Amino acid sequence: MATYFISDLHLCDQQPTITRSFKQFCQNKARNARALYILGDLFEYWMGDDAIDNTAQVVQAEIKSLTEEYGVHVFFMAGNRDFLLGDTFAQSCGMTLLEEPQVIDLYGQQVLLIHGDAECTDDTAYQKARIMLRNPDWQNEFLSWPLQKRIEFAQQAREQSKTHTQEASMAIMDVNQSAINNLFATHAVNTMIHGHTHRPAIHNNESLKRIVLGDWHHQTSYLIVDQQQMQLVCE
Repeated sequence: MATYFISDLHLCDQQPTITRSFKQFCQNKARNARALYILGDLFEYWMGDDAIDNTAQVVQAEIKSLTEEYGVHVFFMAGNRDFLLGDTFAQSCGMTLLEEPQVIDLYGQQVLLIHGDAECTDDTAYQKARIMLRNPDWQNEFLSWPLQKRIEFAQQAREQSKTHTQEASMAIMDVNQSAINNLFATHAVNTMIHGHTHRPAIHNNESLKRIVLGDWHHQTSYLIVDQQQMQLVCE
């Protein structure tokens, strides 16, 4: 049985086509998987486990079906858009939360999993914001706000992010090679899988392999791994 990896779907009520693609993926390919790893930004935004919209309900039902009816192990690692997804939602659909970075045994090979945003170290403005957003004290305060206030904050943050993305160079929004090399060395692995950059590719550098998952805005992108091969698919 194969293992699947996906990231950067950015699901939300405003993009029902992508949600339908995810539903089809779950009901076809993923049902036959040994495991499904979601490496962040499954959702465009996450306001807290107490704020479940229509899209989240669809995702909840599909993942619950995978875990309970088909015995698929589903793992989730937070991205920069859905880092507030917590135990309550995960437990409701049988999904296991992963800390970042995470080393897993993949058919006898040690593989490092990350989302990828922490390694975009050339984007200093983003890294500064990330420190605040990942602070547990800030998160607890944010989750205590009324839902409407959280939504307004998220809308403002998304607009600022769009402006920053438009103004920043493409180079600084990619992962920093030194940061990647440090991860390889620190965790003593030869293979790494991540998303975030929306630049699907398999990078081979001597004995090191870095697999970048694609986003789902204009395609269905996933990595399929079994005992024989690793195949990056963009349909």
